[in-house]
Amino acid sequence: MKSKSPTPTAAPRSAKFWPALGFAAITGSRATSGPTFLADYLSRRALAPGLAGSPLRLLAKPGVASVLKLLTAGELVGDKLPATENRIVPQQLSVRAASGALVGATWYKAQGGSALKGALVGSLGAVAATFLTFYLRKGLSEKTGIATSTIGAGEDALVLAGGVALSPLPKA
Repeated sequence: MKSKSPTPTAAPRSAKFWPALGFAAITGSRATSGPTFLADYLSRRALAPGLAGSPLRLLAKPGVASVLKLLTAGELVGDKLPATENRIVPQQLSVRAASGALVGATWYKAQGGSALKGALVGSLGAVAATFLTFYLRKGLSEKTGIATSTIGAGEDALVLAGGVALSPLPKA
């Protein structure tokens, strides 16, 4: 009788779901933030076995992480410009949904799970966070009289704090 080679075990559901939802939530606020923090996290570790051979391994490359950091910096500035479209218009919403799907699929795959399930979690999470953050920012501005760009700066701080919390440095 042949012995089977051990198969990598998938992380528990919560180890896949909650981080994927977290990356998706910050993506709903800033479309490039989830991929940026996830790429930075993955690029500082050995390639997860679940990503080997997958096109999603692209997010684990240090060069991709660097390019995404530049894009996120541009988005943080561009978000405050008066000509920037609302994040809930179809074009902006679809970008956030796709970006959320990317981070969800990549996280789930890295944890030994289904990329499809991760994409669904990520996409739905990003869309929900997009509407939540849009109406929260707009409502706070209307209630307080504070400019939306100022509230947006606070939102940026929350996105950055969330991204740092989701992607800790590897232990030395």
